[in-house]
Amino acid sequence: MPDRSPFRAAHDFYPTPREGTLALLSVERFDGPIWEPACGDGAIAKVLTQAGYRVIATDLIDRGYGDAGVNFLEEPRPRAKHIVTNPPYGRGLADSFVRHALSLTRETGGSVAMLVNLASLAHPRRHDLFVRNPPAMVYVLDELVCHPNGIPSTSANSSYAEHRYCWLMWKPDHAGRPALWWLSTARFRSPAGIHSLSI
Repeated sequence: MPDRSPFRAAHDFYPTPREGTLALLSVERFDGPIWEPACGDGAIAKVLTQAGYRVIATDLIDRGYGDAGVNFLEEPRPRAKHIVTNPPYGRGLADSFVRHALSLTRETGGSVAMLVNLASLAHPRRHDLFVRNPPAMVYVLDELVCHPNGIPSTSANSSYAEHRYCWLMWKPDHAGRPALWWLSTARFRSPAGIHSLSI
């Protein structure tokens, strides 16, 4: 029996539009190299690189970018100080990505940034995960569409346009409850968006 909806992208490939990553970079900085462990076609990694960061890009699937055949969840050692990604969501993979990323960055003293569906914050299976490992920041994005396979939605899967996303940001020196802030992606949709950042 298939383990995914017929309208769900194979291997949960929903590349992140550049404005989503640029919005994060408008409020956060990383003091060292970044590992993008679900790099796909490089959607996030390319923006991070253009912003001046050294990025190690890996993925289980070969989509023509980064090092393919790398199962993040089986990696025993961190490949960079920080981890930034849009993790696969299906079959509890996003939760596993969060746990493993937090485990790896405890060794490096780095931060973790994960793009997740806003609705995923309100789920009984994740209550303990978030309470025990609260992020430092929750950045709510006003508008972002991660199309299946990077292809604009058709009538069969147009519900993806209704999803709302947020960046969860874990920092090594954080203690206590997270803070929440709102980010707009509109100013970053133009090709000049990268130049509006003060990095």
